[in-house]
Amino acid sequence: MRNLLVAVGLWWAGSCYAATVLIVGDSISAAYGIDKEQGWVALFEAEYAAKCDGLKVSNASVSGETTAGGAARLPAILRDVEPDIVVIELGGNDGLRGLSPQAMEGNLRTMVRLSRQAGAQPLLFGMYLPPNYGEAYRQMFDQAFTRVAKSESVALLPFFLDGVGAVDGLMLEDGIHPNAKGQPILLNNARPLLEAALEKHCQ
Repeated sequence: MRNLLVAVGLWWAGSCYAATVLIVGDSISAAYGIDKEQGWVALFEAEYAAKCDGLKVSNASVSGETTAGGAARLPAILRDVEPDIVVIELGGNDGLRGLSPQAMEGNLRTMVRLSRQAGAQPLLFGMYLPPNYGEAYRQMFDQAFTRVAKSESVALLPFFLDGVGAVDGLMLEDGIHPNAKGQPILLNNARPLLEAALEKHCQ
């Protein structure tokens, strides 16, 4: 009987501190153009495995993904992964393709609500567009992230590529995707939101 109680206690302690983090992103989080182990998601998992007992990271990022694609895929992913935290890193491809910021906003809001309905805490990683997209479109694009964050009370990282985007030596030759040297900076950008979300899971 004593051994059974010890076993149950160990299981309960582990379950209290375990956390599953789901990343739903595009090529930025899919480590496009570099080895997967060099990407910011892999760096996050490697670093925090020692800090958070039982941490699991599921990377469902797909290169070229839009918010519409993410919203369509998310219900099935939530059922399969059962995450505690959902990082929504989408919208960049909507902007690059000139898609409707209003539709993007609706898709992001849907993803936030689906995550919460599944019992997970959503985090929103935003993006900025280069000047050649025009000031009016850029403002509508930026405001879509801030409106969702405010109306849904979601933690927002305004510009995930801060300190990396358009910086010489940190981008691939295409000028769009961060190289391996830029990945630790992406993790540093994400760190405040991730650490705050993981605090109650990782003691």
